[in-house]
Amino acid sequence: MLEVGQKAPDFKVQDTNGNTVELAKLRGKKVVLYFYPKDDTPGCTKEACSFRDSYGVFQKREIVVLGVSLDGQQSHQAFTAKYHLPFPLLVDTDARVSSAYGVYREKEFMGKKSLGIVRTTFIIDEQGVVRHILRKVNTDIHSQEVLEAITKLPRAA
Repeated sequence: MLEVGQKAPDFKVQDTNGNTVELAKLRGKKVVLYFYPKDDTPGCTKEACSFRDSYGVFQKREIVVLGVSLDGQQSHQAFTAKYHLPFPLLVDTDARVSSAYGVYREKEFMGKKSLGIVRTTFIIDEQGVVRHILRKVNTDIHSQEVLEAITKLPRAA
């Protein structure tokens, strides 16, 4: 399992609009990489809208926000359009990125076990190092929790 202080696994995937997003090309910026189970479901919608509503603050601080789920590009496009999401959602249909970050695993819901994404957020610094991990997420106020965690991080050298 990925831990604070480790190098964030690099990835190169498509986003909502078919653009290639590569973590290595985001060096020099803080990155919030949040993994969520499924587009347009109640908790995931609250979480995405929380980031949407705080997005101006992230932009002012030059922090990149990226959402990741197993949904495909069409699903991401519909979700983005429906809720006016201003940040990219990354397509991880093969679970390659979520597996690299250790968030694709067996989970249980209402007595049923299945493989899927366990909601988790990684804050990655300008050098590509994981500086904070939020494993227990309150979807209603998640973006505020993330901003608070970023504020507490030591300044980059």
